[in-house]
Amino acid sequence: QLQASGGGLVQAGESLRLSCVTTRAIGSYDFMGWHRQAPGKQREYVAGITSGGRTGYADSGKGRFTISRDNSKNTVYLQMNSLEPEDTAVYYCNARTVVGLEFWGEGTQVTVSS
Repeated sequence: QLQASGGGLVQAGESLRLSCVTTRAIGSYDFMGWHRQAPGKQREYVAGITSGGRTGYADSGKGRFTISRDNSKNTVYLQMNSLEPEDTAVYYCNARTVVGLEFWGEGTQVTVSS
């Protein structure tokens, strides 16, 4: 259903853009978001976007991360700037339909070196 990509190894201060492509029409989802899980930690919310384009961010990414969607490409993006070593994690995209069905993609690894 969901395929995330764009992770990699970067140095602190650099940027990455993650992509999440859906096999279903993106309009079938009421909400799409990004979460991350660092080693030894619980998965945490990073950013989300509604079908109406409203966005939300965890405090950790405010001012640095931007979530967006391209309906023509059935893709949601997470632009991450000024990356920090604390951003190192596996990043997952998820999607939720209007009836509450939730889907998760396989993660993409982001590693930020100091």
